[in-house]
Amino acid sequence: MPRILLTIILPLALWVWAFVDCLTTPEDEVKHLPKVVWVLIVLLFPPLGPIAWLIAGKQRGFLRTAPAGAADPGYPADDRPGRPAPRGGRPLAPDDDPEFLASLKKSDKDHEDMLKQWEADLRRRERELRDRDEPEDGRKS
Repeated sequence: MPRILLTIILPLALWVWAFVDCLTTPEDEVKHLPKVVWVLIVLLFPPLGPIAWLIAGKQRGFLRTAPAGAADPGYPADDRPGRPAPRGGRPLAPDDDPEFLASLKKSDKDHEDMLKQWEADLRRRERELRDRDEPEDGRKS
């Protein structure tokens, strides 16, 4: 069983994973060769192609560079300073995005204002109902 695992299943899993990873990697993260060439290398050279892809084919982790046109690797060119750039072009998490947090505060304030208006309207309607139910001479029935 271990012999089958090491000679067939593990290389096949590595080959499939490297092929899918190569296909789904954006063109700007592929290193050294065009993406099409990497796909052919991974497909045509099963034991060595996936290993070569893992070692030299893709920018990984902290080695990713800024997108083309960015003046500073920490900040995209079209963004304002003070807001960190998402790593690898991915969007920021909601709790890291200052614009999202500001929109939540504004939304909360809007909901609070609406709730206060509803409460005031409810008090006014209750007063009108009480006034209408009470007789004009002040006696309760």
